[in-house]
Formats: sequence, C-alpha cells, structure tokens
Amino acid sequence: MTLSQRHQVDATRHSATELAQAIRLGELSASEVVEAHIRRCQEVHARLNALVAPRFDEARREAAAVDADRAAGRPLGPLAGVPITIKEQFYLRGTQATIGITRFVGQPTPEEGPLVARLRQAGAVILGKTNLPQLMVTHECDNPVYGRANNPWSEQRSPGGSSGGEAAIVAANGSALGLASDIGGSIRQPAHSCGVYGLKPTSGRLTLMGSLVCLHGMEAFIAQPGPIARTVADCELAMRVLAAPGLEAIDPQIPPVAWRDSSDVDIVGLRVAMWTDDGYFRPSPAIRRAVEEAGKALQAMGAIVETFAPPDVAEAMRLFFSLLSADGGADGRRMLNGTPLDPQVRQLFRLAGMPRGIRRPLAWALEWTGQRHLARVVRWSGAVSADRYWQLTHECALYKQRFIAALDAGGYDAMLCPPFALPAVTHGGFSNTPGVGSYCMLFNILGFPAGVAPITRVRAGEESDRPESRDRAERMAAQIESGSTGLPVGVQVAARLWREDVVLAVMGALETHFRGQPDFPGRPPI
Repeated sequence: MTLSQRHQVDATRHSATELAQAIRLGELSASEVVEAHIRRCQEVHARLNALVAPRFDEARREAAAVDADRAAGRPLGPLAGVPITIKEQFYLRGTQATIGITRFVGQPTPEEGPLVARLRQAGAVILGKTNLPQLMVTHECDNPVYGRANNPWSEQRSPGGSSGGEAAIVAANGSALGLASDIGGSIRQPAHSCGVYGLKPTSGRLTLMGSLVCLHGMEAFIAQPGPIARTVADCELAMRVLAAPGLEAIDPQIPPVAWRDSSDVDIVGLRVAMWTDDGYFRPSPAIRRAVEEAGKALQAMGAIVETFAPPDVAEAMRLFFSLLSADGGADGRRMLNGTPLDPQVRQLFRLAGMPRGIRRPLAWALEWTGQRHLARVVRWSGAVSADRYWQLTHECALYKQRFIAALDAGGYDAMLCPPFALPAVTHGGFSNTPGVGSYCMLFNILGFPAGVAPITRVRAGEESDRPESRDRAERMAAQIESGSTGLPVGVQVAARLWREDVVLAVMGALETHFRGQPDFPGRPPI
C-alpha cells in the first residue's frame, strides 16, 4: 500500500523523509503535501502564533515547480517538495529578519543565506519563518514584533527558546522540518518542551553567515544552526544537506570535516556516560526517570552505560554567564537602538550592565537571604576588561581539557543526561529560574554535538519532589512543575567533537525503543 493510499487526507502526519520519497515516487504530489501543511499552519496559528512570517503563495508556486520537474523527468533534490520552516533570524530573499527588534520591520533581505540556499537547492519548499524571543537570549518565545508563541501541549506554557516557534510548528505538524540555531540550548530546550527531535552540531560545523545575530565577536563559544524534526532520520537528512562539502569555500571559519553516517555506528559496546543530576540545578522527577529509562534501554541493546559525574558544572556555568555578558550587554543595546524591549530582555540588560561596585554586595546579600541561584548569576555576569575576557577564554579552554580528560579516563563515546531541569515552563517562568538550562549550556561551552530525543511524558504523581526552599528559583521551579502532568519529556545525547553520527545513532536507538510506548509524546492535543 502506498503512502498516499494509507493517508490520503492528512499528509502532515508523515516525516520529511517519508514525504520526500512519496513525492519522488509520485505517490503524492508536492502541491497536495504543501497545501495540507498550509491548512495545518492556518488551523493552529491563532493558538500557537508560531509561524509568524508566512509565504504561502510562494510555497504553492514552488511546489508546482517541483511537480513539473518530476513530470518532465528532471532530477529531484533530496528534499524536493518537502514543506519546511526556518527560524526568523535566517536570511530568506524577500522576507524580513528582525529577531524581535521593531526597527528592522519592513526591511526584507535581498540575499539568501547559504544554509537557506542549500535547503532550497535540495528542493525544500519554505512555508515561512517562525517566532523567537527578542535578541534570541531567553528560553521563552516572545518579542515586541510578533508577540508570544505558545506550546502546542499547553497554551499556558512556552514552547521554549530561542527556537520556540520552530519547535512548536514542527510538533503541531504544520511543518515537516525546521532550521533553527542554538547558543545555550536554543534548539534542544524547545525540542524537549514540545516533544520533538533537535540537534546542535559540533560548534563550527555550520556557518552563521546569512543570519541576523547578537553577540558579535563573542567567539569563546558560538551559536550553531541545526535541525528540528519529528524523527531522527529527518535530522540526519537535513544535516546531509546542510553539512555537505563546500561550506569552507563560503565561510573560511568552517573546517572541512566530513559528515559521518550514523548507520555505521554500532550501539553494541558503545560506552555511555550517564548522569541524572549535574549538581547545579536538580531536575524534575520525570526528567530523571526519562534518563534512567533511556540508560536501561541502551544497556538492553548492548551499550555499556555507567554513572558519570560531569566535572564541576558550576565552573562551566560561571564561564557561560561571564562570557555571554562580558560586554555588559553593549552589542544588544546597539542593535535595539532605543526600540521597545521585551520585559525579560530588559531584566537581562539590567543584570549585565550592573556596576561592579553594586554587583558584589548585592550577590552577598542575595546569598545571605537564601537566593543562591540568583546570587551566582549576579556575581558572574557583567562587563569585563579585554584582559579579563582573554583570561575567561583561556579558562574555558582549560575546562574543556578537564572534561575531555574525564571522558578519556572512562573511555566514553557518548553522554546521556537531562536536556533541561524542568518541563515546558509557564510563560514568564524562565526569568526567575536562572541555571535551569545548565544541562544544555554545558555542551555549548564544550562545543560538543548534542541532541534531544522525546522519551515520555510527565506522569500523574511525579510532577515535583522539590523541597521547601527560601530560594526564589527553587520556588518558581516548583510552581512550573505543578500542573505539568502530560507534558513531553526528552533526554539529551552528546558525543565528542565532530561525532554527530554517534549522537544520531543513540537518538535513533532510543526512538526505536520508545516511540511505541504508551507515554511517548506523539501528536499534541491541538
């Protein structure tokens, strides 16, 4: 039975890989596939506000061109006719890239970014661009240009950030595949929050040219584009297009490292380092359970899974917050240039721009009153001299060496851990919970490839076991956990530099095991 015969009405239920094959074989036309996804985007828009810059008429014309190419016997690309979306920051000819800054509204980019161009050359049909937080600096999804995006599992929850709109529309079956980016979990935390798959490649694998970014010149660790999808195979399909040879000719900072096929990785005998708690911010019970269940599943497949204590995660977070705010927020302020600020961005600017003379006594006072998490961020953040920035960069390199040495001591090939300390946060919740992103931020500091695979959902009775605390971040975490039953939960898989094949192989093994389980987060209730 063909794909078209199995689901003649709803082409949105199929993966990008399945759709590409069905279009290539003539089982489905690109036009009907694209039209089905346009209808789905329109159905969910009022509730999600995820796809904020649609280009439906252009998409219809491009789908018709794919169908004409197939009818004429012309060769089709690996994504021919597949409807995709891209994060609003990426340059797509004729559309604006604002990252939530009002002064960039109405300024369409004349050129196409190299990653977008690769997707289009592969035949992908771009339905439009997706929502994100202002400046892409929070784990939520709101800005003064497009407004707030909602999570398809609960409109009272954020889809995450900064690629929240992308994860939301992919999870809601409005898009078969998404192009996103990640500097502190911005692919992986939304994937976890929305119950989809996401991959952050090795830092430097893909170019950021052809996109609007903040933090210009901050290269101690760098943002990395990557895919969000509903299957692991779709992540790999996207990466074969995005990471194909030749990027180094466009961007000289990209090393010509060949892409490896995950099918060549054997799970049997693979050594996996696992942790459920990094000692920095305790995860919710469902997230700890998901990691433990994933570890047991991998053991049953022949992997060697051992408990591992990641070296001094607090030190990694000190480096993350110190480096990210080293200019005191100056670059972001230049980009905003007096335009309206999102409230959470305003709060971050206050923190980054706080004078050093105020910062130390405030951090001490916060510590004394039990606000341990906020005290750390206050102490670590803020503008520093060029000399201090260089020292921080050196300290970052030393931390990477320590972490790799710890992996070498155990002979580990891969890592398994939480992607985030909480399930999808309630709107406005992230600003009061600094540190909950330590699990994903760690791999930005290290530069390792890391991905998220959905595993389960929060069960009744396991929402929270967080003890009473004076710490406002812990209290807010408990509030976010309350009412989280039914929300998706993912696990994070990481590997050594340039070993995305190992990450995808482990994610694929977990997908095979968990997709048929009763608690697996399938299609959200929207």
